[in-house]
Amino acid sequence: MPEQQNIEYKQSWHDDYLKWVCGFANAVGGVIYIGKDDAGQVVHLADFEKLLVTIPQKIRNDMGIVCDVNLLEEGEKKYIEIRVNPYSVPVSLRGRYYYRSGSVKTELTGVELNEFLLKKAGKTWDDVVEEAATLDDIDEKSLAAFIEAGREKGRMPETNGLSTLQILDKLRLTEGDKLKRAALILFGKDPNRFYPNIQVKIGRFGKDSTDLRFQEVIEGNLVYLLNEVALQLNHKFLVRPVEFEGLQRVEKGEYPVSALREMLLNALVHRSYMGASVQIRVYDGKLSIWNEGLLPMGIDIESLKREHSSRPRNPKIADACFKAGYIDSWGRGTLKIMEACKEAELPEPEIKEQDGGVAVTIFKADSAGVATDVDAKVGGQVGGQVGGQVGGQVDDDDRKLTAKQREVYNYIVDDPAISRSKLADKLGINPSAVQKHLEALKKKGYIERESETTGYWIIKK
Repeated sequence: MPEQQNIEYKQSWHDDYLKWVCGFANAVGGVIYIGKDDAGQVVHLADFEKLLVTIPQKIRNDMGIVCDVNLLEEGEKKYIEIRVNPYSVPVSLRGRYYYRSGSVKTELTGVELNEFLLKKAGKTWDDVVEEAATLDDIDEKSLAAFIEAGREKGRMPETNGLSTLQILDKLRLTEGDKLKRAALILFGKDPNRFYPNIQVKIGRFGKDSTDLRFQEVIEGNLVYLLNEVALQLNHKFLVRPVEFEGLQRVEKGEYPVSALREMLLNALVHRSYMGASVQIRVYDGKLSIWNEGLLPMGIDIESLKREHSSRPRNPKIADACFKAGYIDSWGRGTLKIMEACKEAELPEPEIKEQDGGVAVTIFKADSAGVATDVDAKVGGQVGGQVGGQVGGQVDDDDRKLTAKQREVYNYIVDDPAISRSKLADKLGINPSAVQKHLEALKKKGYIERESETTGYWIIKK
């Protein structure tokens, strides 16, 4: 039998293997075989008699636990089996805590150690009372917006006539008259006063992560962040194709709104709130959202691509978000992201564990900037309908433009007086790069400048 999550093979004994015993005890238990190679083949232990005495002693003296240590044999070869039971209390080895995750033994420190100790005590981070907080720290506008959203979904408990404290108690966000951490994350006036990095950082990048063009940092409670991050993305970071229906201006997102919503919700609900802030990186052809906090044991990246059980890091926050209708069905967030991108004919999203957290990346139909069938379809709709309103005509000729040239052209059609600097701001590129696209459009006969200083653009196609 090969090595697996709860089985470990060692050819001989070293005291360092006490870390593996500790890791198994803190996880789901396991078995360590002393006297087997990596393939599970038995190699004879010459000192088995001594080890049968010293191993149980070291386990008991250094960790305070008891394990079954058995002598086994295969033919004339002797080997030892150490059976480690899972413990409901945290087990340390000389003051250090280890944990078995998958087939890897890791030492728990910092945030991970804090969460582990809370879990062993039957708590999660968001379920702990914040002694320094009072009802004055709750933003009643955020709470009211939250309740209204929940009523539309029919999941919110009855709150008419209740005080703020009574409402929070109904949501299981209090203990007596004390507020739990989840209440401050969801509705706090200034949650950063209590915890670091309750914020979302958004950066607009060029060719790679070293090429930061501009950024925004948004602070506030979860209800506020859900709304404000979407507004900032639309206003400053995303280039949106424009359609005209009659005389009404209709804007379409670069990425499916439902996918962006689920990505942001997943990051805010499942993040480690004692770690780094949520980070959104916007590039020309992709957008990624990263939150600190690795996947729970038993769930891997492949699990997220199929139906899987929901094991939220912050169950109090997740439960409240479910009642508000923010989360429709636990365990389906990543599936909704993938389904939304598939319906929009976009590439499959990328999900990976990265830098101590989870990153989800979605891509445009053509991240390389070459017109694809989807680009051509959107471009034809945009150009044809815009042309019908302003007297221009862009159909098959539009395919001759690159994706970025088409974006520049659409902005000019929408606002013939737009300046080069404003175009650069909307596109997230340098003014010199904008000028190159303008020159290309002029050369191809799409636009002409009435005046290079105070004039406007003339649409020729």
